[in-house]
This record gives sequence, C-alpha cells and structure tokens, in this order.
Amino acid sequence: MLTEKIRKKLDWQKNGGLIPAIVQHAVSGEVLMLGFMNEEALAATEQNGKVTFYSRSKQRLWVKGETSQHYLNVADITTDCDNDALLVLALPDGPTCHRGTSSCFSPSTSSFAFLYQLEQLLAERKKADPASSYTAMLYHQGTKRIAQKVGEEGVETALAAVVKDRAELTSESADLIYHLLVLLQDQGLNLAAIIDCLKKRHEK
Repeated sequence: MLTEKIRKKLDWQKNGGLIPAIVQHAVSGEVLMLGFMNEEALAATEQNGKVTFYSRSKQRLWVKGETSQHYLNVADITTDCDNDALLVLALPDGPTCHRGTSSCFSPSTSSFAFLYQLEQLLAERKKADPASSYTAMLYHQGTKRIAQKVGEEGVETALAAVVKDRAELTSESADLIYHLLVLLQDQGLNLAAIIDCLKKRHEK
C-alpha cells in the first residue's frame, strides 16, 4: 500500500485534481479497467478496501460494483515513477465489465492470465457431474488416481525431452501442467501458493 511519504508526493495538479488508476488482477495480471481517483476516492479505497473512483460524469465518488456487487477488492496500490498515476492490484468478486467480461478491455492474450482462467474452470469442475467432463471424472476417482496421472505425464514429458521430440515435449508438458493443476485443486491449493513458494526461495 502507499506510504504516507509516497502519498504526499502524488501529483494531483497535473489532471485537475484527478489521477488515473489502472486496475490489474492481483493474481493473473490481467488489466481489468481504468478509472480516475481524486484524493477523497483514494482515501475511501484505502479505508474500505474496495476500489472507489471519482465519476467525472456523475461528479461523485462511486464504488466499483456498488450496483452489481462485483466489487474490486484491493490487494495493493503503487504509483508510477512520476507519481501521477496509480496501479491498483485487486481481486474481483465477479466480472469487471458491464458486458459480463473479466476485463473492460479486449479479452486478455496473456498466457499467465489464461492459466488463471483455466485454474478457475478446474475449480468449478470439482462440483460437476463426473459424466460431464474428464476433469470432473478425475475428481470423482480421487486423489490417488489424479496423482497417478501426474506421475505418468511427468515420465512421458521427461521421455519426450530425452528423445528430443519438441512437438511431443510440448504436448506432454501441457498434459502434465493440466493434471498438476487438477491435483493442486484437489488438495485445496492453487498456482498462487506455488508461486509464493518460489518467490520465497528466490529471496533467500
């Protein structure tokens, strides 16, 4: 979050008392939307933990999601090098855009954003009918079967690398990552937990 020292450096004069605020998904990195904040909106955002903008058309503060209940829950706020723009990392309660999409911009082409979307889909399949999809069937068969598939795909990935078959290595790696994501969901974990672990190791 912004420190008091950084907050005092914010350049509110450049745009007539407003600062553009880019909202980015705190996990996937997908850019969700762009809005404007005045000092009051920023204070409200920091206080209630929900992204609050200043509406230039309505001439008032508005909490994103106040109508739809699809709030943007703040994870962190940073500023750019000129202190005249904000980057808000947030976790959305639902679609960000009024069109029902995750972002107000075009669908994300980021590979990491796709992984997050895939992870969310796999989480939903935990409650699905086993006959409805392969993923749901795996969950129904249990942890032992899911773990077995991870082991099988790991071996096949390694063998593809040994024989230097790049096409097969790509395909088997995709299978391995998919089954690993299923296993993580089965165990109540996600990619964010794995990334956090990697970060901690990197910092040592």
